[in-house]
Amino acid sequence: MIDVPLSALEVAMVQAGTRAVDTLRDTTAFAQRLDALGYRRLWYAEHHHSPAIGAFPPVVLTAHAAASTSAIRLGSGGVLAPNHAPIMLAEQFGTLAALHPDRIDLGIGRGPGTFDEATARALRHGAGPTTEDGYRDDVAATLRFLVEEVALGTLPEPWLLASSDAGAALAARLGLPMAFAHHIRPDNTLAALDHYRARFSPSPWCESPRVLVCVETICAETEDEAKWLAGPMNVVKAGLLKGHSETPFPSPEEASAHPFTAEERAGVAAFGAHQAYGTPETVLRRLAEVAKATGAEELMLVTPVYSLAARLRSYELVKQHAATP
Repeated sequence: MIDVPLSALEVAMVQAGTRAVDTLRDTTAFAQRLDALGYRRLWYAEHHHSPAIGAFPPVVLTAHAAASTSAIRLGSGGVLAPNHAPIMLAEQFGTLAALHPDRIDLGIGRGPGTFDEATARALRHGAGPTTEDGYRDDVAATLRFLVEEVALGTLPEPWLLASSDAGAALAARLGLPMAFAHHIRPDNTLAALDHYRARFSPSPWCESPRVLVCVETICAETEDEAKWLAGPMNVVKAGLLKGHSETPFPSPEEASAHPFTAEERAGVAAFGAHQAYGTPETVLRRLAEVAKATGAEELMLVTPVYSLAARLRSYELVKQHAATP
């Protein structure tokens, strides 16, 4: 049984043999179905120049989904501070929060959103990677502009995304709720959460430590089907293990023919041991274990599978078998 709220992360994988515009159209149906299922929030990730993920701005997807749904919270998970002027982030998400009161989240992250250095520089008008101090200042400025400059009334709920101790330290210092990328850096999770809770300073945004943990989750009627659905993302992970940038997102049939090396299989298996794949019973047990181990107040599920129907079915099965607030 799961006794914490469940949310979702939309990564917008572009299926091999389809166009990015097809993935974009799917995002509306996805948001509407999760709204109907009662998921707490849906966040959109920022990516650029990727063969596997659509380059859809989180602020645009948030605005569209907010106009197409009625209850689910929506926002960025995250919008990447180094790529945007703080005042623009404040204006964009402040406006959304005014148009859709108590439904908008502003999740802020640090990464470039791309593996391509030229793209990263283009996003930053030719500037190089941001520093820790620069990132801290950008986040603080965004929060300040929300209050002092935008001031449209209801504010978006700010979150800081983290995958390491450094991100956890900044969230604690600024007194922000933290969303931890367990689906990317599971080995860092427990130490970072301890760091965050031990050093948290209350703020007007958040009175006490508050943690959301994102878990890669693939749920199906049978274990074999879940394994089949996990195949495409395993191919992408194998490429990353070899130091490649992102590869196209293959179909399950293409993934089943991929020649994994022993090292790749071991790496993929080690990562999967921290996530939640399988039947509803298996997935709910794993999610409950993650919630207990991390003390998370909320779990966010990311489900990188090939078809919209299979992805929605995964979320339906989890929700049907979970007793959540």
